[in-house]
Amino acid sequence: MSDIAEGSYRAAGNGRRLRTFRPTSLGPNAALQGLPTLLARARHLARNDPWMVSALNKSVSNGIATGIQAKPIWGTKDHRKRVTKLWLRWGKYADADGVLDWSGLQALSWREWKEAGEVFARIRYRLPEDGLPVPLQIQLIESEQCPQHYNGVASNGNVIRQGIEVDRIGRRVAYWMYREHPGDQHLAVNGNELVRVPAEQVLHLYRPNRAGAMRGVPTSAPALLRMFNLDRLDDAVLERQALANLFAGFITTDANSEGEEGEAVSDLITGEDDDGTATGGLEPGTLQELPPGRKVTFAAPPSAGADYAEFLRGHLLAICASQDVPYEVLTGDLRNVSDRALRLILNEFRRVIEQDQWLYMIPMFCQRVRDAFFDQAVLAGLLKVPRYAAIRDDVTETLWVPEGWPWSHPVQDVTSEIKAVRAGLKSRSKVVLGAGEDPEQVDQEQAADNARADAAGLVYDSDPRRTNASGARQGDETGADSANNNEGNDDDE
Repeated sequence: MSDIAEGSYRAAGNGRRLRTFRPTSLGPNAALQGLPTLLARARHLARNDPWMVSALNKSVSNGIATGIQAKPIWGTKDHRKRVTKLWLRWGKYADADGVLDWSGLQALSWREWKEAGEVFARIRYRLPEDGLPVPLQIQLIESEQCPQHYNGVASNGNVIRQGIEVDRIGRRVAYWMYREHPGDQHLAVNGNELVRVPAEQVLHLYRPNRAGAMRGVPTSAPALLRMFNLDRLDDAVLERQALANLFAGFITTDANSEGEEGEAVSDLITGEDDDGTATGGLEPGTLQELPPGRKVTFAAPPSAGADYAEFLRGHLLAICASQDVPYEVLTGDLRNVSDRALRLILNEFRRVIEQDQWLYMIPMFCQRVRDAFFDQAVLAGLLKVPRYAAIRDDVTETLWVPEGWPWSHPVQDVTSEIKAVRAGLKSRSKVVLGAGEDPEQVDQEQAADNARADAAGLVYDSDPRRTNASGARQGDETGADSANNNEGNDDDE
C-alpha cells in the first residue's frame, strides 16, 4: 500500500513513452483505506513465506529475547524487594488466556506489532477471589478485531475514526472492538457485535508513520508484492529444475540410411506411445551400440541461470530493508564480510532495535502494564504506599532492562569495557545494565561468592581483593617477578 497513485503514460514529442509521477495528496488516515487488504497479505506471507518468517523471528529474538526486565526505583530497599517478588509472581499468571507468562506476552506483542503493524492489549481487572497474586491480567487482541473501516459519530457526540473514538479535543476515549476475531468461526453468541471498550483499559502498540496517524501499517508493506513475486519465481525455478531432471534422449536416423532398426536399437525399445512411436529406457552404466546411420541426441532444458543467485540476493536485500533486518542476519550468508564490517552491520541493527524498544515497546506497552500492576496492587492492599494517588508517577517509575547484546569479540569487548570504567567514561552499573543484568543482584552474588570462598580458605585469581590482573597475590611483587622469570625459562627451554 502506498500514498502514491499509480503512474500513467503519455506520448512525448520524440515518440518515446514517458511515465509521469502523479502522487495523490492523502492524509495520514485516508491513505490507509486499503489497510484490510494489505493486512491480509502480510498475514499470508507471515505464514507461508520463509523469509518473512525468518525476519519476524530475528526481530523478536533481538527485540525481546528472554524478556525485558523491570526494576523498581522508588521506595526503601525492603519495599523494592517486595515489589520485585510480587511482580515476578504475578508474571506467571499475566496472560488472560492462560498460555504465556509476562515475558511470553512481550514476545507475542512484539511479533504481532511487526507482522500487522499494530497490536492491542486489554487490561482485564479481576476479583480478589480469583486467586491471582495481583487481580490483573493482560489480553492481547489482534488488529482485525478493531475494525479499521468503522467510522461515524457516537451517541455522545464523539467522532469514531477507524474504530477509535476521540473526544472534541482529539483524545482517545474508547475503542470499538468485536467480541471475537472476525476471521474466526463465531462460537459465542453475537461474536461479531461491536463493543465499546474505555481507552484506559486498552493498550495500542504501533509506530505512527505520519503525524496524526491513528493505526499502524505492517512493516512488510513496501516489500509485500516483491516477496509474493519472488516466492512465485522461486517456485517456477524449482519446477524448471524438476523438469530438467527428466533425462530424455532421441534416436535419429540419417536420411540415406535403410531405416532398419537392427538388434542394437531394438534392445533400447521398452514400449510405444499411443501413436506407435517407440520409446526406450537407459539403465545406469549402459554402453549401447547403434547401427550405422543412427545417433542419439539428448534434450537440453534451460537451467536456473548463472545470475539467479545474485538476482535472488538483490531482492532479499530489498526485503531486509523493509524489515529493518540486515541481510547477513536474515540469511546467515557471511561470505566476503569482514569482522569489522560485521560489527558495523550489527551495531546499526541494534540501534534500530533499541529505538523500537525505548520509543515504542517500553512506554506504550510495558510501562502501561506496570502502571496498572501498581494500581491494582495498592487497591488490593498488597503494597502499602501512603498518598499513592499524589505520588503515583514516582512510585511507578521503573528501570527497564532489555536483554544484553552478546559480545562480538569477547576479549576486545570486555577489555574496552574495563578501560572505559577505569577511565571514568562509564560506571560499572552502566556496564552491568548493558549486559541485561541487575547491578544490585550482581553485587549480592559477588559478595556471596567471596564470603563462601573466604570461609573455605580459597583464593581465586579472579578475586581482585586477593590477586592482581597477572594472577599474583596483591602486594607480592616477588611472586609476580618469579612468575615472569619462570615464563621466560619456559620459553628458553
